[in-house]
Amino acid sequence: QVQLVESGGGLVQPGGSLTLSCAASGSLFKMNGMGWYRQAPGKQRELVATITRGGNTNYADSVKGRFTISRDNTKNTVYLQMNSLKPEDTAVYYCNAQAGPSSYNYWGQGTQVTVSS
Repeated sequence: QVQLVESGGGLVQPGGSLTLSCAASGSLFKMNGMGWYRQAPGKQRELVATITRGGNTNYADSVKGRFTISRDNTKNTVYLQMNSLKPEDTAVYYCNAQAGPSSYNYWGQGTQVTVSS
């Protein structure tokens, strides 16, 4: 019903920046909450940031002050601006969205972010 497509990942040096995008399509419902999760090698998937349709945000402590989540409701797109990147930010980043009255969770296929010198 809903398809999420991430883009913007890549290789960046420590201290650099990247912006990820996630476009949602295929549903008659507007997206409710949207967010970003990541999974580093050998670790569980973890929350990075979330944003409500009204723009309220929350962040993992590890990225607070460095990452900014935003969304464009007219495009059903969520963004993650990542600044001051660290090697420990290296992970596959997954887009998440909740759609419909029950806020069913949908996931993108992930985009690789590698922070290395």
